[in-house]
Amino acid sequence: MSVVKSQKAPLEGINPKLHEITVVATNGNKYKIKTTYGKEGDVLTLDVDPNNHPAWQENSSQTFYNVNNERIKKFKDFVY
Repeated sequence: MSVVKSQKAPLEGINPKLHEITVVATNGNKYKIKTTYGKEGDVLTLDVDPNNHPAWQENSSQTFYNVNNERIKKFKDFVY
């Protein structure tokens, strides 16, 4: 007969603390999730999600619009 040693509980203070934030999809839907991102009560607004990314669309010829395009253009104009 084998003896199973009892497992120790996880050490406190090693794992990051989770808190609740709100995620807002491109279509306006809001979801509450537990994460290590940001602070308690923060809002994460998605630029790209399954609602607007061509990889998740039935019609793959659909034009993809990234709301970051203006910020990317400003960065490229600044750098180049």
